[in-house]
Amino acid sequence: MENVLINRVAESGIITIDLEKYYPTHEFAGFDLKDFLFQGLILREKDFREALKNLDWEKFRDKIVLIYCSADAIIPLWAYMLVRSYLKDYPADVYTGTQEEYLKKYYTDLIRTLNPEEYKEGRVVIKGCSHKPVPAAAYAEMTALLLPHAQSIMFGEPCSTVPVFKRPRMLEKG
Repeated sequence: MENVLINRVAESGIITIDLEKYYPTHEFAGFDLKDFLFQGLILREKDFREALKNLDWEKFRDKIVLIYCSADAIIPLWAYMLVRSYLKDYPADVYTGTQEEYLKKYYTDLIRTLNPEEYKEGRVVIKGCSHKPVPAAAYAEMTALLLPHAQSIMFGEPCSTVPVFKRPRMLEKG
């Protein structure tokens, strides 16, 4: 009798979701308003407008541009608007905030577009150990999407999972 290796994970019917595969493919570029502050404290409109006019905006082409201010300064709201108006033709996306905040919103928006019916009564593993910074909020959002539909939700790898949720089996009436 020949010993045949059987991949039990592949035959188990487990659905694996890898959130890392949804990670944005475009490079991130920061636009820090701190670089335009007078004496690191205030934004002077005339100087700011002149600096924006002379900036090489091409460096933002096809990137996800994050507009933020890393200094503890009060930035007038029109400054964000003005930067955004200059970026209108260059980036893949623009977000006002940090990369972490962007990724939370990105994943939340993306997960809400998925069809939860695809996981109806499924045994789902949400893959862990990503190499990219997938935010914790993405895992929580995916769990929320799956809860009303999946039979079970696990975290990790199909060969080594942490149980997160299991729908109780209904007893048959006899």
